[in-house]
Amino acid sequence: MSKIVLITGATSGFGEAMAEKFAKAGYKVIVTGRRKERLEALKNRLSTCEILPLCFDVTQKEEVFSAIASLPNEYKNIDILVNNAGLALGLEHANEASLDDWEKMIDTNIKGLLYVTKAVLPVMVARKTGYIFNIGSTAGSWPYEGGNVYGATKAFVKQFSLNLRTDLKGTHVRVTNIEPGMAQTEFSDIRFKGDKAKADAVYAHSTPLAKEDIANTIFALAELPEHVNVNRIEIMPTVQSYGGLVVEKY
Repeated sequence: MSKIVLITGATSGFGEAMAEKFAKAGYKVIVTGRRKERLEALKNRLSTCEILPLCFDVTQKEEVFSAIASLPNEYKNIDILVNNAGLALGLEHANEASLDDWEKMIDTNIKGLLYVTKAVLPVMVARKTGYIFNIGSTAGSWPYEGGNVYGATKAFVKQFSLNLRTDLKGTHVRVTNIEPGMAQTEFSDIRFKGDKAKADAVYAHSTPLAKEDIANTIFALAELPEHVNVNRIEIMPTVQSYGGLVVEKY
């Protein structure tokens, strides 16, 4: 019987690449997101695969639990959950940043991840099998200018993943926090609110990670034997390194 994967934020970027990777490998894939037309387009593009679109907003608690409860019987026993939905908004210093942007990042990156995890986890624990991938970021470990609340949300995701792993000891449910560095997706387009020039400048004269790099990494981990749990993976493009301490000179 094919394993079932649920991927949040599957309408673009990492999520879309993961959906394609798992579906073409014979998994049954539940693709979720807010943009219904993109979910349907993904299903049509992968028409020879088993794809179930599920449209909901991860920031809306009732929507999340209702959507998961509505899954048809043949899709209820989710084997793999990929908490991929997330975003960054702005690069302003904390004293100049938008409080609305901060709240949206917290609602999506933290609360949305918690809602989906809480909705899916009971079935995994009851079945004593499952794998949860949380998409964090190198920003959760390494500070950078303007990364204030975004980095803090990803630090939360990292620590929640480790604590969740501890809570699930004995259940055979695995947890991995994936921490990508610079990757070329819609991420910067969203961060700069459609300013294409700013978004493109982030990746200029470099070779960032591609969405397929993250999809391939997660797929490889999912194929490992069930007695193997990789707790964290920090993955950067070769051109990226750790930021040094910045010292103000007088």
